[in-house]
Amino acid sequence: MIIEPIIKGQVAKSCHPVGCGKAVKDQINYVRQAKQIARGPKKVLVLGASSGFGLASRISLAFGGARADSIGVAFERGPSENGVGTAGWYNLINFARQAEQEGLIAKNFVGDAFGEEMRREVVDYIKAEFGGSVDLVIYSLATGVRPDPETGEKIRSSIKTVGEPLKGYTVNLEQDCLEEATLEPATEKEIHDTVKVMGGEDWEEWISFLMEEGVLGEGCQTFAYSYIGSEITYRIYHEGTLGQAKQHLHSTADRLDARMKSFGGQAHVAVCKALVTKASVFIPAFSPYILALFKVMKEMGLHEGCIEQMQRLYADRVYNENGIVETDDSRLVRVDDWELRADVQEKVRSIIDRMTPENFRELGDYEGYKTEFLKLNGFFLEGVDYDEDLDLADLSSN
Repeated sequence: MIIEPIIKGQVAKSCHPVGCGKAVKDQINYVRQAKQIARGPKKVLVLGASSGFGLASRISLAFGGARADSIGVAFERGPSENGVGTAGWYNLINFARQAEQEGLIAKNFVGDAFGEEMRREVVDYIKAEFGGSVDLVIYSLATGVRPDPETGEKIRSSIKTVGEPLKGYTVNLEQDCLEEATLEPATEKEIHDTVKVMGGEDWEEWISFLMEEGVLGEGCQTFAYSYIGSEITYRIYHEGTLGQAKQHLHSTADRLDARMKSFGGQAHVAVCKALVTKASVFIPAFSPYILALFKVMKEMGLHEGCIEQMQRLYADRVYNENGIVETDDSRLVRVDDWELRADVQEKVRSIIDRMTPENFRELGDYEGYKTEFLKLNGFFLEGVDYDEDLDLADLSSN
């Protein structure tokens, strides 16, 4: 079959399996020639391993100097009579193929990472076939729905402000336009549920279970990813329901760090820059900031995608020559430093102040924004024949 990109609102309804494979290879090629990770981990567990920062982390640690064996957990969907499946499905398969060709272990678990059954399967595998322990756990799960660990009832997050409503523009990827959107203030229940879904509770439950099972090795580290942003986006993100969830994530890192000291372990949150991910495109009124940021950072030679961010994180900030994780005064590992430079933010603000539905393509980097979104789903990659008639059965097998 011939596969074309289909976008409904902010959701990609198709993906290209060959393109997904090319995207994985491109990231591998980047980390091979980048500054290498000097003292990296050897056994890694990545929760949320199929796209974005989670996939980039796994690629970085396998091919960017550490040569780490890895376990990846993700909820994805393979091809069926209803469609070609998800990009993450093919990302997992293609990563495993590339890693195994290098003699590395790359085990994928596809299913509900929030469920107790998945935790048990992962631990059993670590004990039986992965050397008995891990020395790094990455938590990169991004979802809007999570089952309550006690009742099983589905809890849903809400991307809203706290306090007053906020009007702003947001990108419509389907219609290629900038349209007005209003972020409504969240109720107390919506704030609570968003923290429950997107905060640190599940991360803490995973680490607690792994500790109880004795599979965290001496000196094991764990990282979760976060975003703070600049004052320009504080009302949208930092001061909204998302910000409340991230504050909970940050405090979770402090609690975990105190518990993990007993075996020389550490827990940190890494604060990343604003990027196009499958999660970020759903944040109302946030996209104009990314359009302006991409334009400015590309012009200044400072732009990074997920793979560049993760390689810099692990090579420079975590597994560096000093052997010390570099943090700020709040124990946060910052790789959003280039985004928050005063000269960058001044130029971004100037663009946003002038941006309208009529000129947003000219002032911002909309083409780059949409191209990055399509690349997440295997489209617009150089060297891929998008007119090729594909056999999905062959492409989706491990």
